[in-house]
Amino acid sequence: MTTEGTASIGLREIARRAGVSHGAPRRYFPTHHALLSAIAHRGFADLRERFTVALAGATSARDQVRALARAYVGYALENRGMFELMFRHDLLDSERHPSDRPRLRESTLPMFEVTVGLVVRCREERDATTGAGPRSRDADADDDPPAAVSAAALWANLHGVAQLWNWGSLQLALDVGPDDGTAGREPLEELDQIIAAVLDAHLGRATR
Repeated sequence: MTTEGTASIGLREIARRAGVSHGAPRRYFPTHHALLSAIAHRGFADLRERFTVALAGATSARDQVRALARAYVGYALENRGMFELMFRHDLLDSERHPSDRPRLRESTLPMFEVTVGLVVRCREERDATTGAGPRSRDADADDDPPAAVSAAALWANLHGVAQLWNWGSLQLALDVGPDDGTAGREPLEELDQIIAAVLDAHLGRATR
């Protein structure tokens, strides 16, 4: 599941891989949507653990955003199928697919709120270096979009980077070779430069 994508998974296939009867999963997951949602919940739990580890050594808000961005993209590269599933709210629990289990929004929204808070702190750090006064969470500068909008754009940009890298499109566009050292540049180093460019685009250039 973590590598093959959502199209490869079904109740019968889950049962086959688990070595149980094909009806066994339905005792716990009455619908395909319920099963996929439960799998996605596990993915978010794993991603939160990665975020916790990534933040351990980061101090400034900018460093924390960079650490989360690297962890996010890294998770996508290592768990392609899971990553593609986790954010498919059109396939997972929704008003169309009622469930008594916790909604995925209870996993995604808190993580997004963390990003919004970090965007606010990045702006505060920027203002401190430029001599501007402190601003509240909702009081953005004239040339700044609302923090939630910047956070959403940053997230969308990183998600796109991860997907395009998984599909090989960015490597093709940038003439980056495979991860075997045969090309003149190291692909993961190139990817790190792309992440840095994303942060510059949405947070402004780093001051140090």
